[in-house]
Amino acid sequence: MPPRPPSGRAGRAGAGERSPSRPSRAGKAGAARTGSKAALPHARSTAPTGARPAAVATARPQGPRQPALFTQRVVAGDGPVTLEGEVLRITFENEETGFRVVRVVVDPGQPPEVWVGVMPPAPPGTRVRATGKYERDSKHGEQLRVETLLPIAPTTIQGLERYLGSGMVPGIGPAFAQRIVAVFGAETLEVLDRSPERLSEVPGIGVKRIQAVAKAWAEHRAVGAIMIFLQAHGASPSLASRIYKRFGPKAIEVVSRAPYRLALDVWGVGFKTADRLARSIGFREDSPERAQAGVLQMLSDLSTRGHVYTERAELAALAAGMLERQPSEAEDAIDALTQSRHVRVETLASGEVAVYPRELHEAEVRLAHRLQALLRTEVLGGDRLVAAAGEAIAAFEAQAKVALAPAQREAIALAARSKVMVITGGPGVGKTTIVRAVLSCLDRAAVRTRLAAPTGRAAKRMSESTGKEAVTLHRLLEFDPKQRKFNRNKERPIDAGALVVDEASMLDLTLADALLQAVPKGARLILVGDVDQLPSVGAGAVLRDVIRSGEIPTARLTQIFRQAEGSLIVQNAHRIHDGEKPEGAEGPGGEFYVIERRDADNAAKAILDLVTRRIPRSFGLDPRRDVQVLTPMHKGEAGAMALNVALQTALNPDGPSVTRGQKTLRLGDKVMQLRNDYDREVYNGDVGFIVDVNAEDRHLRVRFDEREVDYEEGDLDELTLAYATSIHKSQGSEYPAVIVPVLTQHFVMLSRNLIYTAVTRGKRLVVLVADPRAVSLALAETRREDRRTHLAERLRGGDMQGEVTRVTPVTRGGAEESAASEG
Repeated sequence: MPPRPPSGRAGRAGAGERSPSRPSRAGKAGAARTGSKAALPHARSTAPTGARPAAVATARPQGPRQPALFTQRVVAGDGPVTLEGEVLRITFENEETGFRVVRVVVDPGQPPEVWVGVMPPAPPGTRVRATGKYERDSKHGEQLRVETLLPIAPTTIQGLERYLGSGMVPGIGPAFAQRIVAVFGAETLEVLDRSPERLSEVPGIGVKRIQAVAKAWAEHRAVGAIMIFLQAHGASPSLASRIYKRFGPKAIEVVSRAPYRLALDVWGVGFKTADRLARSIGFREDSPERAQAGVLQMLSDLSTRGHVYTERAELAALAAGMLERQPSEAEDAIDALTQSRHVRVETLASGEVAVYPRELHEAEVRLAHRLQALLRTEVLGGDRLVAAAGEAIAAFEAQAKVALAPAQREAIALAARSKVMVITGGPGVGKTTIVRAVLSCLDRAAVRTRLAAPTGRAAKRMSESTGKEAVTLHRLLEFDPKQRKFNRNKERPIDAGALVVDEASMLDLTLADALLQAVPKGARLILVGDVDQLPSVGAGAVLRDVIRSGEIPTARLTQIFRQAEGSLIVQNAHRIHDGEKPEGAEGPGGEFYVIERRDADNAAKAILDLVTRRIPRSFGLDPRRDVQVLTPMHKGEAGAMALNVALQTALNPDGPSVTRGQKTLRLGDKVMQLRNDYDREVYNGDVGFIVDVNAEDRHLRVRFDEREVDYEEGDLDELTLAYATSIHKSQGSEYPAVIVPVLTQHFVMLSRNLIYTAVTRGKRLVVLVADPRAVSLALAETRREDRRTHLAERLRGGDMQGEVTRVTPVTRGGAEESAASEG
C-alpha cells in the first residue's frame, strides 16, 4: 500500500475512480507514444581514485525538441511501465522528502491518473515521462507508484501556458505566460533557451524584466539538468536548487568529483544523503575518500554542538559507527587528514589526544596568543584614566542621580586599570549601570569608544540602555559578504581606544578570534555578559573559558540591588541559577506564573489560550509582537513546529500567502531567519514580520526592525514561523512576555541554564507551563552544556598573571540601600 499523505492541507490522493472503459495497464503502456532514441551526452569521468566513472549530463535541454533526449521503455503486464502525460494538478507535496501526489492526463478524453512517490517538482502544465508500477490502494483505487520522473517540454499551447505560468520561474505568472506564448507559440521554449532578448517583442515588457526573466529561465534549465543528473543517482529532488545556488554552473562537476562536499557545503544536506549519492556515482564503501569524509562530517556535527575538539578514540568510534566500518579505518582516515592538514591532532596536558578541525584549532591558538599579547601591552592613557576614575564616578553619580554601591565602584576601578576585563552577572545585579559609568569615565578621559554586540537585537538593546551608538560585530569588523571575510583585522584594526562588547556569552570561537585580531594593541577591551546563560550557538565557550582561565581581570556580580529586589522574574532567575524551584504569583497583576500541566497536549492548549486570550486581555499586550513562546525542542505537541502552526491558525488565519512543502508563510506572520545570509545582512535568529506577499511570483518581503529584505521562492527555506522558537534562538533578545513549556518530553534538552536563559528573556511577564517533574530534572542537570575546549588552558600557559575581583556579598539584597541597578 502506498504511503498516505499527511492530513491537513492535502486532499484525497486518489480522488476520482478509474473509468471502467479505461484501457488495461498493458494496453495503456502500449498506447504511450514512443520517442526517438538518443543517448544522453556523457562527460569524461572526474571521479577520484576508488570511484567508478560517472555519467554526467552536460547538454542543456532545448525547447520542443527535448523529448528526443529520452528513450521510452514499454513493458506490458504487471511489470514497470513508462508513460508520458501532462500534470493537471498537484494534490499533495512535501518539499523536504520529495514525496508528491499528482494528477496526470495520460490519455486525452479519459479521467486523469493518480501518480504517487518521491519525484522532482512538476508544476501544472509540465509534460512528464515516468517509469513505475501500478498498484491498487484499498481506499483510493489504482495509482502509479513512480520510480523515476523527468520533465519534458509541453507539446500544446495550453500546456506551454500552464507550464510557464505555474510559478516555477520567478517573474513569470499566468498572465505574463499567456502573453509570451501568444507571441511565440510553439517556439516559446526555444526562444527562452536560445534568444531571450526576443522577449522585447512581447508588448509591455521592459529591459530589466527581460534580464530578470532570462536569468531565472537559465537557472531553471540548469537546475533541470542537475535534477536529471541527481535523479539518475537516486538523490532527493529537493537538493537541486540548493546545490545550484551553492555551486552554480559547476554543480555537476563538483558533485561528480567530490559528492561528500554536499554534506559540509550545502545547507540542509546530511552525510547520509551525500553518501547515497556518492555510492551511486561509484565511490566504494571502503574507499579512503568515504572514510575521510565521514571523519570530517563527524567533526563538523560535533562542532555544531559546541565542541572545539573531540578525543581521538571517541571520534574514531563515532565516525566508524556512522560509516558502518571498523574503527581502524576511521583511525587511518584521521592520519590521512592530519597529513593533508585538514585536521590538527594535539596531545593535551590532560593526556587527551584532541582532534580539531583545522580552522578551529588555528582560531583557538590565535585567540589565546592575541589575548596574551594585549594583556602584555601597555594601555593608552591608562594612568590618566585611573587618576581620574574617582572624579569621573562622582560626576556620573551626579548626572545619573544614582549612588553607586562599593561593589560597583570596585568594578569600575577595575575597568579603569585593566587592558582586558570581563563584567559578568545575572539579571538585576547592575551590569548596565557599571557599563554606563565606565563609558562616562572613558568619555571624560577623551578615549574614543566603540560599542558592539553579536546580534542586531543585542546591539539595539545596548544602544537603548547606554544612549550611545552600538553596532553588530559583523558591521564593526566590516564583513565583506562577497569574499566572506572581515575587512578589519590585525593589519587594519578598529579605529578605537576602547571597545565594549555586550552579550559576550554569545561569542563563539571564530567570531571572538576575528574580533581580537582587529583590536588595536593599545586599546582596551571590556566583555560584558552573563556567563550562566546558554553558551554560543557556534563552537566554543569563550566567555566561560576567559573567566575560568583566571588570567583576565573579572568583576563577577551577584548582588541583586534594591530596584530589582521586588521583581519576581529576577528573584526566580537567581533561584533557578542556584538550583531552587521558581515561585509563581498567586493573584492577578503578577509578573511570574507557574501553570502546572503534565502532558504535552494540555500544555499546548494552555499556551494557545495564554497567547491568544489571557495575556492580551490581562496585560494589554499584542499577541504577535509582544508575546513569545520559547520551547526547549522543535518537535512534539509542545514543540516549536506544532505550536507555530496552531498559533498561526489562531492569530493570522487569512491573507495572501506562499506555501512551500508543509509550510505556509502569510502576510503579517512573525518569521525567523534560520541561517546567516551575509549578502542580505540577515542572521540566524533574526525575527521579523512579513509585510508583502506576491503570490504569483512567490516572493515575500520581511521587515527586520527598520530594514526590509526580499525573499524569492528559492530562499523560503531560510524562513520559519516564529510565534514559537527554541530557547537557543532567543539568546540576546528580550520580550515583554515569554511563555516557556517545561515538560518531561523535553528531557533530552532540559538543563538548569536552559531554563535560566529562557526566564531571563522576559521583561514584564514570564509564564512557565510546566510539569513539576520536568522542572526538577532541569534544575538537577548542570553538565548538558559542557563543551570540549582548550582556550582556558592555553591562556594559563602565558607568562602574565591576571587579577580577579569577586563582587559577592554575604547576603543577597538588602546590603546597599543606595545602590543603583538597571540590569
